Amino acid sequence: MSNATGSGYGLAEVGAAGTIAAPRLNYLPPRPRAYRPKIGVVGCGGISEYHLRAYRSLGLDVVALCDPQRDRAEKRRGEFYPNATVCTDYREVLRREEIEIVDLATHPHERIEIIEAALRAGKHVLSQKPFVLDLDVGERLVALAAEKGRKLAVNQNGRWAPHFSYLAAAIDAGVVGDVASIDFTLQWDHTWTAGTAFEEVKHLVLFDFGIHWFDITARFLRGKLAQRVSASIARTSFQQMRPPMLAQVAIDYREVQVRLNFNGHVKYGQEDRTVICGSRGTLRSFGPSLSEQAVELHTSEGSARVPLEGTWFANGFQGSMAELICAIEDNREPLNNARDNLRSLALCFAAMQSADTGQPVVPGAVRRV
Repeated sequence: MSNATGSGYGLAEVGAAGTIAAPRLNYLPPRPRAYRPKIGVVGCGGISEYHLRAYRSLGLDVVALCDPQRDRAEKRRGEFYPNATVCTDYREVLRREEIEIVDLATHPHERIEIIEAALRAGKHVLSQKPFVLDLDVGERLVALAAEKGRKLAVNQNGRWAPHFSYLAAAIDAGVVGDVASIDFTLQWDHTWTAGTAFEEVKHLVLFDFGIHWFDITARFLRGKLAQRVSASIARTSFQQMRPPMLAQVAIDYREVQVRLNFNGHVKYGQEDRTVICGSRGTLRSFGPSLSEQAVELHTSEGSARVPLEGTWFANGFQGSMAELICAIEDNREPLNNARDNLRSLALCFAAMQSADTGQPVVPGAVRRV
C-alpha cells in the first residue's frame, strides 16, 4: 500500500469481518530538510511554554526571548534555551540581522504593531491566534508581507492535532469522496477560565475556543466558500461563569452542511467527536479529550481503525512553526498562511454576529469584533 497523493489512496485487501487497513497518509508535522533559521520569540506568557517545548523537540534555534516582564523571559530561558538572550523591547529582537523568524505569542491588541514592524524589518512572522480582530487590518498585513517578500503565518495549531490532520489529509486524498456534511460535537470543561481575563470575553466559547473549529472547517473545505452562518448561544441553568457556555453553529456551503455544537460546562463524561460523511465513506473521530482521539474509516470495502501518533499540543505547536520553516525553504506559501486564516476568522466573526442578532450572516460581511 502506498502513501496517498492526489485524488487516490491505497487500501489493503479486505480482511476478516470487513476489516481493512487504514490509508497511509502524511499527517505528522513537516520537517525542514536543511534550513535552520534563528528564531526570536516575543511574548513569554503561559502559552509560550508549549511553543518553546515544541521548538526544542525539533532542534530549532531560538536565540532571543522578549517580554515586557523580564522575569518571564528569563524563566523561559532557564527552562528551554539557556543560551538565548533576553530583552524587554521587541525592537531589540528586530534589530538583530541573524534572526529570520519572529514568533509573536502576544495578545491581539498588542500584536498588529509588532507584526508590521517585523515585516518591515525583513522578518518572517508566526502570529499567535486569533490573527487579527479586524479583517481589513489583516488584509493590509497580508499585502505588506507580499510586498516585502516575507511569509506571514498563523499559529492555528489545531491543524496539526493528529486526528484533525489525518482527517484533512483523508479529505484531500478523496478517501470519502465528495463531502456532504461535517458534524463537530464537544462536551468539555472550560470552567478553568473562571476568575481569569477570559471570563470577560462574551463569546468565550465561539471566539477564544471555537476559533480552532472554524479554522478546521475552513481547512477541511479548502477552496470552498461558505454562503451563510447561523449561530445561537445560551447559559446553562447551573453555570456561575459570566459568558454563555452553550453554543451551536450551522455553516452552509454549496452542497455541504457543517454543524458545530459546544458545551463548555461538562465536568463528567467529556467527549470530543467529529463525523465527516461523503459519497464514498465516513470518517469518525472521537474520544474523551482533545488529545485522546480514535479515528475510524467506513467504506464499502470495510472499516478501519487508524493508529495515530502524538497529541494536539505536541504536534500542533511543532506543525505551526515547522510548516512556516518548510514554506520558506521551499519558497511557497505556508498552509497556515495569514490570507487563508482570514477565511477562518470571517466564519468566526459571522457566528458571533448571528448569535447576537438571531439572523444568518454572510461570512466576510462582519469585518471586525
